[in-house]
Amino acid sequence: MRKITKVIACMLIPVFLLSSLGATQAQATIQGPSTHAQSAALIDVTSGRILYSKDGDKELRIASLTKIMTAIVAIEHSKLDEKVKVTPTAFAKEGSSLYLKLGEEMTLENMLYGLMLRSGNDAASAIAEHVGGSEEGFVLLMNKKAEQIGLTHSHFMNPHGLDAEGHYSTANDLARLTAYALHNPVFKRIVATEDKSAPNPNESWEYSWHNKNKMLRMYEGADGVKTGYTKKAFRCLVSSATRNGQQLAAVTLNDGNDWNDHARMLDFGFEYFPLVEVAKQEQPVQNTDVVTGRGFWYPLAKSEQGSLTKKLVLHENRGQSETETETEGKEQSTDPSFGLAGRIDMQLDGKLVGSIPVYRKGSYIPPEPKTEDATLGGVGDVSSWAAAWRAVLSHLLSP
Repeated sequence: MRKITKVIACMLIPVFLLSSLGATQAQATIQGPSTHAQSAALIDVTSGRILYSKDGDKELRIASLTKIMTAIVAIEHSKLDEKVKVTPTAFAKEGSSLYLKLGEEMTLENMLYGLMLRSGNDAASAIAEHVGGSEEGFVLLMNKKAEQIGLTHSHFMNPHGLDAEGHYSTANDLARLTAYALHNPVFKRIVATEDKSAPNPNESWEYSWHNKNKMLRMYEGADGVKTGYTKKAFRCLVSSATRNGQQLAAVTLNDGNDWNDHARMLDFGFEYFPLVEVAKQEQPVQNTDVVTGRGFWYPLAKSEQGSLTKKLVLHENRGQSETETETEGKEQSTDPSFGLAGRIDMQLDGKLVGSIPVYRKGSYIPPEPKTEDATLGGVGDVSSWAAAWRAVLSHLLSP
């Protein structure tokens, strides 16, 4: 027990990874919004709970929504100030383009802006070759990340989203990917940007990019994410918006009326599934000597709020042995070197939707996680950091 608690003491706990564990999909007790999409999904970013889904697991072409994965993989594997060179493979790539010159160099950060605001396919290939050594190497990283996040109906063949056999995803998977990516402060900042300029080494004028995502200008609180289109995928869109501290992300695939449909989907989520504060940080647990280690928020319909239950599970440490006991207030002794005492499991209709640690009163309690601490300044070491937390969480939740 001592080794595990020390790991938790120095680690920021990612809200998404913690509270999305076993996240339930909203039941069809509330009439969902109508859309023109072949497939659609709506997710609460904080919890990872899918609030609405229409054929959400149908595997379809996703066009430039692919670049959501391209961006997050690049951010997590490279430094933002690295110079990315335009190779013959990336130069004059078909489809939407930044019109980069052969041999031109640009910082990864600026190229990411061009990738996400103007959907530059040349930028996608240049980034892929820089980060992965080749497009093929980068695609391996993309599919590995998809596996890590738990995208079970996605497979990538390229970094830009041009139509290719075996390149597909689903609305539900893209919603989960977007929620994951939006917890990265660099990604979040880029996709919320309406206009960006960047130095142009070959001309007297600067690059100037205007975001193709009209939701940023037509929907209150909009802050992302990505447009997409090919002749086979048709119109695809991922949007996000934040209101009253809650961020939602909407996905539509093959939707000819996507701007209006996204407005309806986001309105639906904010109205019917607001974030509810289930527990406060350092809140005493009745009839025990423990307090909560962090707060817990979850999107709940009014009709569901009475169905969410809390179960206190305390660890008992006796010498070298370790057992775990479910309790209704019975106090247990814990490792005296650190105050982690156990956890509270949050369950909705009997399904685990999240878990928060509890600590002995008076012991050190790690601060609430702040996403801006995760990857500022360059290398986004989120993948190894998240993997370490998953290992800890797995230990805490093991029966």
